[in-house]
Amino acid sequence: MEILPKIREAESDGKLLESSARNLSEWVEGGFLPDWAQASIKELVEAGQWDELNDRFYQLLAFGTGGMRNRTIGRVVTKAEKGTPGPKDTPEHAAVGTAVLNDFNVIRATVGLFRYSEAYLENHYGYREKPRLVIAHDVRHFSRHFCELAASVWNRLGGTALIFDGPRSTPQLSFTVRHCCATAGVVITASHNPSHDNGYKVYFTDGAQVVYPHAEGIINEVYKVKMSDTPALLDIDLDGVVTLGRSVDDAYMEALQENLLAPEIFAKSQPKIVFSPIHGTGGVTAPAALQRYGLVVDTVKEQMEQDPRFPTVESPNPENSEALAMAISQAEASGAGIVMATDPDADRMGVAVRNAEGRMQLLSGNIIGSLLAAFRIERMKEAGLLPRNGSDRAALIKTFVTTPLQTAIAEKNGLKVIDTLTGFKWIGEKLLGYEEELREALLKNEGIGIDYAATNPARRRELLLRYSTYYVFGGEESYGYLASDQVRDKDANAAVLMFAEMAAHLAAENKSILEYLDEVYLRYGYYLEDTINIYYEGATGASRIRAILDSYRKEAPSSVGDYEVADVRDFGTQTLHDADGKEIPKQDFFFLELDNGYQYAVRGSGTEPKIKFYFFAREDVSEPGELEPAKERAAATLATLKEALEADARKRAGE
Repeated sequence: MEILPKIREAESDGKLLESSARNLSEWVEGGFLPDWAQASIKELVEAGQWDELNDRFYQLLAFGTGGMRNRTIGRVVTKAEKGTPGPKDTPEHAAVGTAVLNDFNVIRATVGLFRYSEAYLENHYGYREKPRLVIAHDVRHFSRHFCELAASVWNRLGGTALIFDGPRSTPQLSFTVRHCCATAGVVITASHNPSHDNGYKVYFTDGAQVVYPHAEGIINEVYKVKMSDTPALLDIDLDGVVTLGRSVDDAYMEALQENLLAPEIFAKSQPKIVFSPIHGTGGVTAPAALQRYGLVVDTVKEQMEQDPRFPTVESPNPENSEALAMAISQAEASGAGIVMATDPDADRMGVAVRNAEGRMQLLSGNIIGSLLAAFRIERMKEAGLLPRNGSDRAALIKTFVTTPLQTAIAEKNGLKVIDTLTGFKWIGEKLLGYEEELREALLKNEGIGIDYAATNPARRRELLLRYSTYYVFGGEESYGYLASDQVRDKDANAAVLMFAEMAAHLAAENKSILEYLDEVYLRYGYYLEDTINIYYEGATGASRIRAILDSYRKEAPSSVGDYEVADVRDFGTQTLHDADGKEIPKQDFFFLELDNGYQYAVRGSGTEPKIKFYFFAREDVSEPGELEPAKERAAATLATLKEALEADARKRAGE
């Protein structure tokens, strides 16, 4: 333990945080680390890499929005971690630390999840059941390794783990948990984060990300797991682990078809599409789903290769224009009218469409979701799938930080609007509530039970409209959309199908996507959104994010630029309810309204080291000639608000 004095000296000199020194010392003295991990820590200490050690050890890796997510490869990769690199430059070992995703934290999470699941089943059924866990993974560094490690741990503890034969999307994991009647699910992914990150996202029996009380129960069990318990579980043993077959893939592909309203349109109209999975799992399903309807899909060959380095992009995030650049260039050359791209775990979809000048134009997640919402609601009413005058038993569900344009669309069509906290798990929670409400009402009123998943979509819709709430559409501004409750998370594979169907219908009417968008604005009002993302990484960054949030609670702005703040909602202290009358969980989230009717929101990201500001503009329009001036006014006002609030945020952070 010759490095312990150096650790104590670094803490005394202020180079190591107290929490970092404590966690680091516990690991060094714990006796549970393999030789390579001890060597890694020794190398960092002897090199004086205190910032790196702070980032790795300042806290225990905690559950955020349904799981854990952080670096799995350090900024500084030690010789011991690098070892003999695997394919695609993956180090031999994930980074050592309490605050990063590595074998030790995967084991702790899996043990805690198993213990909670076992207790849940016993309490639920009154006798001991064998917990079943479905695990999926994306293409990231260590994703397959973490998947197999979690499966090995689960089976050793006495459960049954089911894994796929290769990478699969997050929405397919959500579907498969329900399809296989599993107790829980895990997907190893960091979504669209940088390539050095990975994550462990947890789902429960309903196929949705865990929420209260399961999330808290799992966390409590995870924290009870001692690091000294992990060495015996480090070696992977796949004996007894079930590898899922083709039938499960086929079942998900069939479920995707529920997202189409009138697929016969593809026989008349076939939009020309360029698709990219940005090196991720979207390439497994989305092209095949489109090809089932005879669509010719032009894929970006270089980005069809599954690669954890995401070598052709700076970031594999379809929110960023750069991530779609290759696909757009290919569309420009081929004359395709639509570009669609999915992130590495295929739960988010970005889109570009050809504009009136013949150039490809990117659409925001808010616009994509609003187009799909308007198109689907209007067509469903025309087809008699929704009552002509709407129904308070039909709902659009969105997050508070998603454009209020979708609220206007739903309300004008007579639908109920549910706003949730950020994170699709809250939408999943609402869907479970509607399903349970239907089961109870059917039993009470008709004396019958229901196999919900096996009931055809038309019958489910009829019953939900009669006894509960029928989910029509939902999503979040960060490029996530969902239209079928067979999946309980955002689904980019389904979104690709839905957008293609909408484009085909509009093309059959000699109408472009952007022409239809202007029609939506004229019908429901002009709305514009923007964001600020301020990144603060590591231990120091976390304290700056905390400082901004605390300062908003203590003293929110009274004005922003030339506008007075008319209302402040503090979701961390106020008791607020959604449109179903259900109390909204407390969270560090602030929603402010200005005296000009514009709004903005503030929250710390649950998945990335940043604080986010969301801006919402609204202008009334009734005539086509009013649209361009309204767009210019909204853009100019938002630019002023952004500048003022970013300066204020950095001041509150102590920069």
